[in-house]
Amino acid sequence: MHWLRTRPQFQAVLAGGTTVARTPHFALHRLRPLPPGAAAPSAPSAAASQGRVTPARALFAVPAGAPAGPWLGAMVPKRWARRAVTRSAVKRQIRAVAHERSAGLPADAAHVVRLRAAFDPRHFVSASSDELKRAVRAELEQLFARASRAAAEPRP
Repeated sequence: MHWLRTRPQFQAVLAGGTTVARTPHFALHRLRPLPPGAAAPSAPSAAASQGRVTPARALFAVPAGAPAGPWLGAMVPKRWARRAVTRSAVKRQIRAVAHERSAGLPADAAHVVRLRAAFDPRHFVSASSDELKRAVRAELEQLFARASRAAAEPRP
């Protein structure tokens, strides 16, 4: 599994991808298929410095010798998780579940898991409680199960 790290990578998936699965708090976006890998640019291009998305082939280049696999990124906005502790805990759960479920994701795609609603602070008083982590993990398991089913269906 490869991790999305740059803003243009996230923008490419969100702009050009489709939403393949949703739960009450999360959405999974997928950009598929990725073009064949090419060498990543050594310096930022003029297009990237002006805020335009660079070509997808340079964005998702796999380093030489690295195994092919799906790309994944996690977006946990401050709007839905105010405290940094909560954002970090949610991202850790996303990475853990994604690592366990990476076999069910297509290798020629990039994915972004996005938190799209806040967890009710009346039920989860602590910013990083075990109860919150269990709830997040259960919902992420549902999200990735739905995504695996969507990946198994033939594309039109």
